[in-house]
Amino acid sequence: MAAPVTVYGPVISPAVARVAACLLEKDVPFQIQPVDMSKGEHKSPSFLKLQPFGQVPAFKDHLTTVFESRAICRYICDQYADHGNQALLGKKEDGAVGRAAIEQWIEAESQSFNPPSLAIIFQLAFAPMMGRTTDMSVVEQNEVKLTKVLDVYDQRLGESQYFAGDDFSLADLVHLPNADFLVNRTNKAGLITERKNLARWWDDVSARPAWKKVIEMQSSPRPS
Repeated sequence: MAAPVTVYGPVISPAVARVAACLLEKDVPFQIQPVDMSKGEHKSPSFLKLQPFGQVPAFKDHLTTVFESRAICRYICDQYADHGNQALLGKKEDGAVGRAAIEQWIEAESQSFNPPSLAIIFQLAFAPMMGRTTDMSVVEQNEVKLTKVLDVYDQRLGESQYFAGDDFSLADLVHLPNADFLVNRTNKAGLITERKNLARWWDDVSARPAWKKVIEMQSSPRPS
């Protein structure tokens, strides 16, 4: 058999968790190669060969290396199309229209949801871990931005079960890491749980076995 898929980076990282969730949905065996960012391992020459910007995650299988978590997820869905959940990037019968429906919400997550939610998460969850002082002005500014995004999301999820329609897809999966941090590791859970349709969606997607496994991995000191 080919060497196992390797994901480089700490699984507590939302971006690393995103890739792990995708691999678990696809039933693709993989190993996590921890990267100690506190020691600057993500800036080492060997890691920069995998990820030239010195960020996590990096991904490697027997064919190639890939960086940027959403690009990695798309690659996994395409390269391992016959594994696990085969509808993450749409059903074959839905064609380009189905794929576009998913892609637009992946882009919405990357461009509109991720920046303000990650800023909030960093200040409320990661800064304390790193011994830094939380900047509440950053939290407040980004909460205003995120509120506008989540209003759109709640409206959308009142029209369909998931972001791209009636089936769970990569459009939903990419939101899981940051949403989980907001709900479970900050005092901003209400941003999601107090919006009826978002709350319903969150109860659904956060209960998926693949995501539960990611949470288990995050609680392990040396996930594998």
